[in-house]
Formats: sequence, structure tokens, C-alpha cells
Amino acid sequence: MKLVCTFSLLFIFQLVIFGQDNPPNGNYLTIVQAIQLGEKQYPFLKSKSYEVEAAKKNIDLSKNTFVPSLDISYQANIATANNITGMFYPSGMIPISGPVFSSNNYNAAFGTAASLLLNWQPLTFGQRTAQINTSKAETAVKNADYENEIFKHKIKVISDYLDVLLAQELLVVYEKNIDRSIFNLKESRTLAVTGLRPGVDTAIFIAELSKSNIDLISAKNFLQLQKISLSELIARDTAFILTDTLLFTKLPTPNIDKDSSLNQHPAMKLSQSQLDLSRSREALLKTSWLPKLNVWGTTFARGSGIYPDGSIKAADGLGFSRYNYGLGLQATFPILKYSEIHLQRQQQDFVSKSNLEMQNQIYLQLSKQRDAANLNLQKALAITKETPVQYQSAKYAFDALQIRYNTGLVNFAELIQAQYNLVKAENDLRKSYWEAWKALLYKSAVTGDLNIFLNESK
Repeated sequence: MKLVCTFSLLFIFQLVIFGQDNPPNGNYLTIVQAIQLGEKQYPFLKSKSYEVEAAKKNIDLSKNTFVPSLDISYQANIATANNITGMFYPSGMIPISGPVFSSNNYNAAFGTAASLLLNWQPLTFGQRTAQINTSKAETAVKNADYENEIFKHKIKVISDYLDVLLAQELLVVYEKNIDRSIFNLKESRTLAVTGLRPGVDTAIFIAELSKSNIDLISAKNFLQLQKISLSELIARDTAFILTDTLLFTKLPTPNIDKDSSLNQHPAMKLSQSQLDLSRSREALLKTSWLPKLNVWGTTFARGSGIYPDGSIKAADGLGFSRYNYGLGLQATFPILKYSEIHLQRQQQDFVSKSNLEMQNQIYLQLSKQRDAANLNLQKALAITKETPVQYQSAKYAFDALQIRYNTGLVNFAELIQAQYNLVKAENDLRKSYWEAWKALLYKSAVTGDLNIFLNESK
């Protein structure tokens, strides 16, 4: 018997010491493990991570504009040779090459052309750098948004974890209440047989047992609903057992004055990155009015079945007869774009001012929420000092009234009322601990520091 007890104690010791980091099987789940699962497996966060990777590639695309383009082309066609001098706007038209004829000639001939064309913009007068900086700012926004979503998801996972723990504790309360109801029913039957109590008490106790069973069914259903909610956030099934049950035996330390800077809050970082992006776009607009320098080079081969004297040998056009090359520089300056770009810059300036005020709004909200979180934590901890007293008094009263009922000194109603009071006191005791940890979690959420909660929960 001693040997069995020793092994049992060893097993419990191993579960408590090693269970949080190395659970005996995959069904055991700590808060830290739940957070890790949620961050790793939640599809929405995966989607956000891919958006970050896509934004990083946009930086590479912006840098890639320094690489020249090199296009090779070949064409073969058949067309008439009629031409006329004069200038026209080439948009939407196919140009006709060759000399001018005195009259229309609708005989067609083959023509071919092949070219190798290089285009390069070695100098953009700051536009390329501004575009790269804008792409980096866009990536920073995506990354800050990703980090903010991770932080909010972690808060949700911990919150649901605490909800499941509370549901487990309440289930224990209602299971104990079933035991009390069964005991009272047995006692009432015995007392009815001996004549100390009327038989109607037994019928009433049967009804109370049924009510206790209904409460237990509801508690089990509530537990399963909470586990389903948590399982969604960690993207796995509900076959898990929570191990951090010690949170209902200890309380957090009221670190009211140890507040981290709100500037490090993920929401503030996201807001700052959006402001930086807006200012980067302003800088990009400033460079859009600057000139562009383009370098081009080409080699070109041409064949035609139409000869300068007007004769046509259609098939000759399938071979090349003329070869050319060309090099050039082209500088473009959008002179009349200044007013348009100036208006765009003014518009973007207002966007930046809007982002700045939104950042101020977020800081104001977080600072006030932090004050409220400190008050909530103080209140929750103060309540936890009273609920144990309430529970002990309710338990003492129930035990005393149960003895007095069995000796015929009190009636059924007084005993049942004491039982109700005891169940409520047990619920209030567990909920007070739950509310204290929830208040600390809220403080972590509004300060942007999850370690405030995690360090206390170890």
C-alpha cells in the first residue's frame, strides 16, 4: 500500500513540475503552448505573414528598376505599299513605311523585321530611391499590422484559456452539489422511515436532485462551448486538458505602478508605420516632377518585297535586306505636371496629418484604458479578499443546518437555502480569481506587454 502511494505521489509531482513544458501526451495544454499553437496554426495569422512576404518582394521590385530592359522581337507580315507624307498622331494606328507613290497600288508584298532593343534609366534624380523607401514603408506597415494581429490573437487565446479554466472549476462546483443533493435525499428517506421527517421532503429532495442534474448538464455544455472557442483560436480539436489550474489557487501581484511605455504597444507601432508610409509617399511625390534620363540602344534588320522603283517581288520580303543599329539618350521633363503634382502633395500632406491625429487618438485611448485597467485590477483583488470569507461562512452554515435538519431542528426550506448560498459562494470564489486574472490580462492588453500576465502566471 505504501509503495502504491509513493508511485502516485511521484506521478503527481512529475505532472506538476514537468507538465507545463513537456506534457505526458499531446492532450495536455499550458497557456504558453496554447499561445504558440495559436500563433503558428491560426489561418488568419498565416495570411498576414504571407502579406508581409509579398510586401518584401515589392522592395526587390523597386530596386529592380535599375536593371535595364532588353527585348528581342521578330515579325513577318503582308501589306500594300501605299504611303503619303505628313505628320500624324500615331496612337491607335499602324505606321506604313516606304517611299511615296504617285497613285494607289493595291498589290501586296511580304515584309519582315527583327530588332534587339535595350532601355535603361540609370538616373532618376531620386525617384528610384524614393520608390524603394516607399516600398520599405509599405512593408513596415504590413509587418506592424501582422505583429498587432499576433498580439491581439495571443490576448484572445489567453482569455479563452481562462474561460475554459473557469468552466472546469464551475463543473466541479456543480458535481459537488450533486453529491450534496444525493446525500440529502438518502438522509430524507431514512428520516422519513423513522418518522422524524415527512415523506414529502423526500419528493422535494428528488426535485432538487433533478435541478442539480440540470445545472450540471448546463455546466458541461458551457465547458464544451468554451473549449470549442479555444480550439478555433489554436486551430486544433477539443481533445485537450488544461494544466494551468493553479491560477485558481493564487492571485496576481498588483503591479499598478509598473507600466511600460505605450509607444511600444503594437497598435502604436502600427499607427507610426502608417504615418511613416504617408510621409514616404509625400517624398515620392516630390520627386515625380523631376526629369528622367533614358538610355536606349538597338540593332535592327528589315526586309521588304517592295523596291524603290515601285516594283514588287512579294517573296523577297521574307529575307532581310537592310541592317541598322542605333544608340540614344532621352531626357523627359513633365513641365506642365507641376500643378497636378502640387495638388497631390497637398492631398498627401492632409493624409499625413490625419494619420498623426489618429495616432494621438490611439495613445489617448490606450492611456485611459490603462487607468481603467489599474482600477479594475485593484477592484478584482479587493473582491478576492472577501469571497473566501463568504465561502467559509456559507459552508459552515450549510454544514450546521444539515446537522440540525437531520435532528429535526430546522425545516427543508432553511437547508435548501443554505445549499443554494453555498453553491453561489463557491461560484463567486472561483469567479473572483478568474476576474482577477482577467483584469491582469486586460492590463497587459492595453499596455502592450504580454509579459505582465505571463510572468505572474508562472
